[in-house]
Amino acid sequence: MDRHELAQFLRVRRERLAPATAGLPVDGPRRTPGLRREEVARLAHISTQHYTRLEQARGSRPSRTVLQAISRALRLTDAERAHLFTLAGEALGTPPGPRADVPDNVLELIDRLPGTAAIVMDAKYDVLAWNPLAAALFEDFSASPGRTRNLIHRYFLHPDPAQRHYGMSHGEEFARFAAGHLRAAAARYPDDEPIRDLVRELLRDSPEFAALWPGHDVYDTKHLVKTVDHPVVGRMSLVCDVLTVPDRDQHLILFTAEPGSPAEESLRLLSVIGLQHMGAEG
Repeated sequence: MDRHELAQFLRVRRERLAPATAGLPVDGPRRTPGLRREEVARLAHISTQHYTRLEQARGSRPSRTVLQAISRALRLTDAERAHLFTLAGEALGTPPGPRADVPDNVLELIDRLPGTAAIVMDAKYDVLAWNPLAAALFEDFSASPGRTRNLIHRYFLHPDPAQRHYGMSHGEEFARFAAGHLRAAAARYPDDEPIRDLVRELLRDSPEFAALWPGHDVYDTKHLVKTVDHPVVGRMSLVCDVLTVPDRDQHLILFTAEPGSPAEESLRLLSVIGLQHMGAEG
């Protein structure tokens, strides 16, 4: 453990983090930029004395749990988090499984996109978060328990072929991408039981997935135009963009329409209708 380097690193990161970025109110002038020590401690759920001693190079070696909490409080990137662990004399290691905690700023972002259908998925394509328009466009995900909220499971094992991809085009392309993406996730998280269970189930019950799995193909799709055949507003052409959520191994999927297009009007209608039409769908 390099106490002095650790202390300097924590101080610099703290002073560079604006209160608003950390979700804290700006309560007047501050003697130094960034957060106060007690604010970092509160965000990390540790004592102010413990954190202060670390910044003063007088603290005992922090546990991995404390290091993880501090890295979240300071909004560290993956590289910064790895550096924090190195300075504290800890090997970062590989997380046991995909993270399910969606950052607050991402949740706030998708709620501020009323004209965009947005969902957040983890590395194995479990849907973690969504906005109202996404629920109206696809399904009420809150009513889908457990494995049924996984888009890869839905695609390969849904009993209705017309509904397994929510009426979207490019189903075969999604199948190839999904199989490759799940293989990459399985390699990143070799000890994650939910991923292993999902792969075993798909190999057992989906001949289509079983045929794709041995290919070891890994794809990187960021931008597509998809045709969606919606049961209420009909067919529309939507732009699908895939963004990476930093530090989480998650993806933010955005469905938008060209300005002034009939699809934009259809999305606007869906945002008004909401989930009223979803009773028998899914």
